[in-house]
Amino acid sequence: MRMYDLIQRKKEGKSLSTEEIREMIRGYTKGVIPDYQMSAMLMAICFQGMDDRETYDLTMAMRDSGEILDLSGIYGLKADKHSTGGVGDKTTLVLAPILGALGLKVAKMSGRGLGFTGGTIDKLECFPGFSTAISMEQFIKNVNSIGLALAGQTANLAPGDKKLYALRDVTATVDQMSLIAGSIMSKKLAAGSDIIVLDVKTGSGAFMKTLKDSKKLAETMVDIGTRAGKRVSAIITDMDQPLGYAVGNSLEVIEAIEALSGGGPKDLMEVVYALGAEMLLLAEKAENLDIAEKMMVDCVESGRAKEKFAEFILAQGGEDSYVWDTEKFPKAAYEKEVCSKEKGFVTGIEAERVGNACMALGGGRETKEGSIDLSVGIVLKKKKSMAVEKGEVLAVVYGNDSEKIKRAEAQICSAYKIGGTKPAEEPMIKLKISPRI
Repeated sequence: MRMYDLIQRKKEGKSLSTEEIREMIRGYTKGVIPDYQMSAMLMAICFQGMDDRETYDLTMAMRDSGEILDLSGIYGLKADKHSTGGVGDKTTLVLAPILGALGLKVAKMSGRGLGFTGGTIDKLECFPGFSTAISMEQFIKNVNSIGLALAGQTANLAPGDKKLYALRDVTATVDQMSLIAGSIMSKKLAAGSDIIVLDVKTGSGAFMKTLKDSKKLAETMVDIGTRAGKRVSAIITDMDQPLGYAVGNSLEVIEAIEALSGGGPKDLMEVVYALGAEMLLLAEKAENLDIAEKMMVDCVESGRAKEKFAEFILAQGGEDSYVWDTEKFPKAAYEKEVCSKEKGFVTGIEAERVGNACMALGGGRETKEGSIDLSVGIVLKKKKSMAVEKGEVLAVVYGNDSEKIKRAEAQICSAYKIGGTKPAEEPMIKLKISPRI
């Protein structure tokens, strides 16, 4: 196999065979194929695309480039959930303990946040002592004993994808559907779960800005997972404004705990219940969506979900007393109210700008190795469709540096759109994508 010939064929719009794709990924992972040739291939794929079979083969080749986790030691079906990322997305913190308390085996692999989308691991590290660097033996033991464990992705998980993504990031080849879907699903399939529910975000604060693109990505990923023998479906959810009210690590953890206490924001709980109901159905724990949602609501109202969250934090070395007393979380030194300059209705909140405001405060990282300030962030006081008076508080900024607070305040001001007409409330759940039969 000559890489030159494969590049030429893809440039002409022709398909690559299963074996050619496998050899290409194997060779690139090992360093046999140089960056300049793989860059040319990536650009050819961006222009010519890949068909469903090629996309599946690419995903499996990246999955097989490293370790595939063996979760056979976990009793029963293993479930995982993946979000394509958004602002204020603390869904996993609420969803996982609910499902664990209902008897589902939640074996979750998560990453750190990069840019304005906060990572689940970063949020959980707000609990002193909490660690995701647990052994596979401990991970399996925790899932079996309490129904829930969360670990960081290892370097050996889909290394072909990791290397390929780094190249895509510097060659303007990130935004191609097959490459995006393959990157996400190679890691999910390597993580070993039987059930995968995908939360595909759409809107201003999502990677996919339009419903059309979000639907295509969801369909592609569901097709890959189904071909791989997994129980998989996708829910497309709204990200035209931040999810919930809190944006920032410790602030989001506090909001998640409030949600587990029964006081969760309506939009957040709508997404949590939609994803959870789908996971319970795929695991055959509920007969229909209504029963599944009632199970989750009862679990929260009874206090079992919050107790499970505390048990999970303790099992991974964290200080569980913070679950019962959120005043213990570190507080930012300063807070600044951002007020409306006019009267009307909130017609929109550009989620990405709110995320960038949190970044400006130090609540996100520019690189994977960067540090973050867990205490800073933003709490929104007004969401889309709400009435607002001139001078009324739109949001509160929490920070530890006055100059950073000023920059964040400017971002928040520009994120809010105020108009004279109240807009219709948009549903959080846009579409459900099931496997094609």
